[in-house]
Amino acid sequence: MKSHSFSVLLFAIAPCIAQRDGEHPLLDDAECDCFLTNGSDPFFYSNHLFFDFRDLSSYAGVPDVITNATLGSFAPPTSDYFTSDAWTDVWELQGWNNTREGGDGDELLGDATVLMVNSPNNVYIQQGDDEQLGTFMTMRTKRLPDFQSAAEFQTANLNYRFLSLRMLARTIGSPGAVTAMFTYRDGEALADVQEADIEILTNGPRNVVQYTNQPSYTANGGEYPEATRNTTMPDNLRWSDWVVHRLDWMPSRSMWYVDGQEVASIEVQTPRDASGVNFNVWSNGGSWSGNMSTYDEAFMQIQWIEMVFNTTEDEEMRRRSTPHEAIQAGPRGRLTRRQADHEGCAVVCSIDETSEIGTAALLWESRADTHSLKGVLWHNPAGPIAVALGTLLIFCLWFNVPL
Repeated sequence: MKSHSFSVLLFAIAPCIAQRDGEHPLLDDAECDCFLTNGSDPFFYSNHLFFDFRDLSSYAGVPDVITNATLGSFAPPTSDYFTSDAWTDVWELQGWNNTREGGDGDELLGDATVLMVNSPNNVYIQQGDDEQLGTFMTMRTKRLPDFQSAAEFQTANLNYRFLSLRMLARTIGSPGAVTAMFTYRDGEALADVQEADIEILTNGPRNVVQYTNQPSYTANGGEYPEATRNTTMPDNLRWSDWVVHRLDWMPSRSMWYVDGQEVASIEVQTPRDASGVNFNVWSNGGSWSGNMSTYDEAFMQIQWIEMVFNTTEDEEMRRRSTPHEAIQAGPRGRLTRRQADHEGCAVVCSIDETSEIGTAALLWESRADTHSLKGVLWHNPAGPIAVALGTLLIFCLWFNVPL
């Protein structure tokens, strides 16, 4: 039984060994059972989305800023791209403002000193000046005499629970704005809010980015200093450069990367529950954003957005398929499944080891009977040893450690 255990284990991981030494063929998402991220804390995800704004010249055009707050809030999308199923199946453009609900109409949220109005008119496809750049999506905020015109979009569903979210983006423009990419779960009280974010303050140094698990403060004025990092970007990069910003939200921590280099890891205040995904560009004259001078403006420009993620539906599917046991995979990742079957994750893909951004690549494929394998490994004395050696081998292969 002992030798049989090791034989089955080696059979299961043999495709991994061969694949690591060779090329990583590109696959359609439908061919992947799950997606494994790289980095110091790899994690498994069930789903993949990619939004490419680099070749959308037929939708390109820069709209004038709408100077009426009400008209701006209810403005239509700036092009047919933002009414397409590819966009609306996932995202919703926002038109809310920062007046306090139930107030007298002039009372603003928080310490804001300026009325801020989100407008769909401030999210548009723009043609790059450089011929090699192509197009990108722009999010704009501009200070007008009577209010701050801002931009935000968020996922239509709020059921994302753990993800690796990336964008190739830059921030440009005047001081007094915030550009951000984040997960968000609202709550009636501040303590109930859950958020993991990347924020760039145009008031601050051009090489510094703020990473936070929110809330990083309390309603009574207290703080959680361990919940935030004010981090210098690596390799002399600036946030006005085109940079890949990455947020990994996992059960025990949030981690952040810049162009593939880890820059922050925070365990305190890590979000726990299902959330939405948001992007925004704003200012409200408050202490965080600062005050933008009248007619000044700032922009976040995005070439693409990519994310691998799990949802609450994935978790429910897993519970139904394995009601009495959890399927563990990776150092901390929980292996979720596309379908409620007993094969588990036979085809493991990556968005990190790919030769084409936005397209998954095969990491390894195993058609071994994983249900039988589990029985072999856990119901004989050699099982735990086999699992330990197998895990070590996979880690060596993944991190290119010589064997």
